[in-house]
Amino acid sequence: MSSPPAATVSTHVLDTSAGRPAAGVPVRLAVRTGRDGEWQPHAESSTDGDGRCRDLPALPEGAAWARLHFDTGSYSDVGFFPEVSTVFAVAPGEHHHVPLLLSPFGYSVYRGS
Repeated sequence: MSSPPAATVSTHVLDTSAGRPAAGVPVRLAVRTGRDGEWQPHAESSTDGDGRCRDLPALPEGAAWARLHFDTGSYSDVGFFPEVSTVFAVAPGEHHHVPLLLSPFGYSVYRGS
């Protein structure tokens, strides 16, 4: 019997105050197997000119939660939030697209498609 396909994650960052993608934002991806599991670093990337991380690898088998950490202070030192982290549940075989909408004094994340 084969294992279900691995879950995957993608993200992009949009600078809503400038109305354009946020290029050069460092992003770290970590995973854990459940609420009490230890976070395990999984990948590091940086947003490209279109604000996207195109090179995040598939998640390891058993990953139930994922965390994206955005170093927004590297993008702009004007904002109130120098870092943004978001944690979300993952399911085997599903793709999870989690965009970050960023402005100097607020942010929003959501599950995209």
